[in-house]
Amino acid sequence: METTIKKVPKMKEQWGSFLNHFKQNKWLYILTIPGIIYFAVFRYAPMYGLIIAFKDYVPFLGIADSPWVGTQNFMDFFNNPDFFRILWNTLMIAFLNIFFSFPAPIFLALLLNELRNKLFQRTIQTFVYVPHFLSWTIVVSLWHILFNIDHGAITQFIASLTGVEIDFLSDPQWFRPMIVMQSIWKEIGWGTIIYLAALSGVDQEQYEAAIMDGAGRFRRVWHITLPAIRSTIIIMLIMRIGSILSTGFDQIFLMTNQLNRTVADVFDTYVYMMGITNGAYSYSTAVGLFKSIVGIILVLCTNKLAKRFGESGLY
Repeated sequence: METTIKKVPKMKEQWGSFLNHFKQNKWLYILTIPGIIYFAVFRYAPMYGLIIAFKDYVPFLGIADSPWVGTQNFMDFFNNPDFFRILWNTLMIAFLNIFFSFPAPIFLALLLNELRNKLFQRTIQTFVYVPHFLSWTIVVSLWHILFNIDHGAITQFIASLTGVEIDFLSDPQWFRPMIVMQSIWKEIGWGTIIYLAALSGVDQEQYEAAIMDGAGRFRRVWHITLPAIRSTIIIMLIMRIGSILSTGFDQIFLMTNQLNRTVADVFDTYVYMMGITNGAYSYSTAVGLFKSIVGIILVLCTNKLAKRFGESGLY
């Protein structure tokens, strides 16, 4: 009884504090309303449809009246011969992107940070930002123009040097390198924004002290710059690992053809093919749910591992 009495005044006090804070910052709270509505309508409300992963969904019956099958859709997916092939293709593309695409913005940010001519630095930044605003349809179209085996500029140039025509767009061995190159070209400039913002907070006195001690440019980068942005790198890595099974539908789908399909099928394209093309709604939902659960587990594990090594982590 005494505990209940103590809690009531405390709750009133917290509620009063919140009301005062709301009155002082009411316009900030009002500005969050569109974002809250967006996430409620397009992110949380559709989660109700995940229940069809545990049902044999029939559109004419609806979600509620469709028969319940439990984990049968998941078992069918795990026992499907395509499971390990799709998992392998997805992981290979994801790890190649992490190994090559993830460090690329860090490297570019370090190079831009060393430029002393600010006008030249901003010009380079502008040029490398532009590809981010292009859709994957345009990017893939450019790739087809440049690497087409019949009249592609780069393909013909390589053929003139080596005497060998390489079918970059259809050869399965070249599919993953092409995907990684596209990702780097399109996103390297946008990724540098975060790291340049982190670099702007580095104490310049540390550089001056290092110069006085005789440290060269590379030593200053290794011992001052990189440690200063290490927490930012860890957070970005956690977010990247969380989406390791989400390789991107648009890019993969547009680059896929009948000749490279064996290495091109990933979870995102498989969900589209089974759900939209074949009409296996429950099965494709189970595949998508499995991918999301794995992503959440990877985020939690990576964040915990980062904290164990003394980093702040994502939360």
